[in-house]
Amino acid sequence: MDVAEVERLIKISKEHPLMPETFIPWQQDPLPEDIFLPEILTSLHGLEIYDTLTPAQKLELGRHELVQVIASYSWGECLFCLFMTRHILTLPPEDVEYRFLLRELIEEFRHQEMFGQAIAKLGGKPIRQSGLHKFFGEFSNKYLPADYLFMGSVSVELVTDIFGNHARRSPNIYPVIKKMFDLHNIEEGRHILFTKNLLKKYAAKAGYIKRTLYSYVILFNILFVRTMYVKREIYARIGLEDPDKVFKLATGNFKKKFSETCLVDIINFVDEWKGFNLATRWAWRWILEANV
Repeated sequence: MDVAEVERLIKISKEHPLMPETFIPWQQDPLPEDIFLPEILTSLHGLEIYDTLTPAQKLELGRHELVQVIASYSWGECLFCLFMTRHILTLPPEDVEYRFLLRELIEEFRHQEMFGQAIAKLGGKPIRQSGLHKFFGEFSNKYLPADYLFMGSVSVELVTDIFGNHARRSPNIYPVIKKMFDLHNIEEGRHILFTKNLLKKYAAKAGYIKRTLYSYVILFNILFVRTMYVKREIYARIGLEDPDKVFKLATGNFKKKFSETCLVDIINFVDEWKGFNLATRWAWRWILEANV
């Protein structure tokens, strides 16, 4: 790790912090033309049923699904904080990596507070994880070794960043949401240095079996996040008849859309350390419809 570069990033974090309280215009309410989530990222876009929705229903669909995205973002940040807390215990306090991780933890905890405030501002009520989601989430947090937890948390970050980038670039996105994603993108850019260096460290030590296990941890974390976005309760909230039928249509539609829109960076990430092999490639193709 380049010590001078890390010291520079620590200095930026201390001298030029991005505070959600002042960076984001929380007092600003949405204008009539504002949207919450780009249409392309909504679960029903591309289906015939989407064209039957009223403008109000389309807006509400985006609002509710954005809340699910933000809640997943927050969950991923919590997971990464758990990893960093474990990792920092292995380092001496005067070490530059230790000091950098402290700054990163401070920023990640601010992000989680920011995400919670954004959900409240949207009037959102995230739909809780299913029993299966909860079981696997708690199991991974409690029992997976730190390197596996790291791989899982990075994959969640990469997926949710796709949504953030689309939202930031949308010309009519609600300013509170745009600035939230702007802040997160700027600070996460500083965290990439640590992430890439640690990735090289873990991958260099990993043989075929461990790379295979890493690949499966990432695959199931992505599946975990993807299935958090599409919820039948949302279709009931926006007044659609037969939410169960809509949910089935949306699940297949979003799976295809997710594969085309959100997996490129993840695939490149896994390919960097040879995570695709005979034991994993079939699962990525079957479960995520990934082009690997």
